[in-house]
Formats: sequence, structure tokens, C-alpha cells
Amino acid sequence: MKPEHLKKLIDDHREAAGGPPAPGDPSSEFKGWYSSAQLPHFDAPGTIQFLTYRLADAMPAERRHEWAAFAAIKDDIQRRIKQEDYLDRGLGACHLRDPRIAGLVQENLWHHDGIKYRLHAWVIMPNHLHALLEFWNVPLGDVLKSLKSYTSKKANQLLGRRGTFWLDDYFDRYIRDNEHLRKVVRYIENNPVKAGLTRTPEAWQWTSARYRGEPGPVVPVLTHPTAKRTQPSPPQLPLPPP
Repeated sequence: MKPEHLKKLIDDHREAAGGPPAPGDPSSEFKGWYSSAQLPHFDAPGTIQFLTYRLADAMPAERRHEWAAFAAIKDDIQRRIKQEDYLDRGLGACHLRDPRIAGLVQENLWHHDGIKYRLHAWVIMPNHLHALLEFWNVPLGDVLKSLKSYTSKKANQLLGRRGTFWLDDYFDRYIRDNEHLRKVVRYIENNPVKAGLTRTPEAWQWTSARYRGEPGPVVPVLTHPTAKRTQPSPPQLPLPPP
């Protein structure tokens, strides 16, 4: 997205949301609508966010001619579909194929579950990760910084390498309603099947699909080690316009 178009999009969303929180408001540490690189983001307590972040070489510089055109796609959803299809090709070193690294990343997601956020779904693919998080009292950017910083250092140690592990930027999309939540959970857990890595979602080792239990209000409940950790509900804010 061109910088001038991105700025107008952010300005329009901020105006529709009624401006930034007042000082002292519990949500004042959250950014609301903002941008990083060429992507718009929304950050507020009480929202459920579909997040994607990837390894630094998942879209290799030497193959820029294959993916640079995605930035010209005006429709956000279509652009994201193209980018995620490209990620599913499994390009780059794919360090997340290593069980030591995938296990590290999954356990780190669990570590903060029920403390900084509620983890609703996840899948760790060879070169990227999808996670569905409900944000409580820690802003989105701070959560991702913590997740990426810890795992990048530990992964580099395990792999005996140096340099950038995760790409700085990320994709996020807030969940509008229960039907949207169901669709996103299906998408996340079906990603290994879509990419041709396994025949069934639960056959993939690094995914919430392996931890689905009894039926729940929206999707089957999770049974991973930290799933029952609880914290008081955060303040609920109006969601932004689609």
C-alpha cells in the first residue's frame, strides 16, 4: 500500500473510532489504529486478533520479482491471500521445520497464555506462524516484541547462527463476530492441509487442532497445558468499522 493511501486509511479509521483514548483510560497504552512499514494495524484491549508473522527469509530477496507485485493489489484481503499462498510454498531456510525450533515457539505461545492474552488457535508452519489471540492488558506490539525477541535469540542459539530470525512486520486482522472466529480457526488449523504438508489438521504436530476437546460455545475447547489459565476480563471497547 502506498504511504499516502495508508495514511488516509489510518486517519479515516481513527476518526470513525472517535479519536485516541483519554489519559488515564485503561486502554491508553494501546495504539488504536496505526501503521508500520506498509501495513495498517489495530490495537485495543478486548479484541481478538488473527496474527501472522514470518521468518526473515520466507519471501527471499532474490525472488523479489515473484512477490513484489503483491504490494500493488489494492484490496487488503486479496493481497493477504496472495501473500499467504506464497508463504505456503515453503521458501527460505524454513527453520520452523526443525522440531526444536517449532517446539520452542509453541511453548512460548503457551507460556504467555492466560497471562498476557488468551490463545484461541495457532499453527506453526515451516516459514511462518498463524495465531489467534485475545488481547487483555498488554498491547499487541508489546506481545509480539516479547514473543519474537525471546524465540529469535533461543532459535539462533540452537541453530548456531546469527542474524535476523523473524521479519519485523506482521499481519493482523481483528475478529468481528463468532462466525468470523469459526472461519479463522478453520483457516489456521487447516493451513498444513492446504499447503500439502499433511492430510488432516490434527496430524500436524505444531497446531491447536491437536488440542481440541469437547464442544464449546463457538469452537471446540482447547486442552493444551495452559488452556485453563484465567484472568479477569479486560475492559470491552467498541470494535472499529470493518
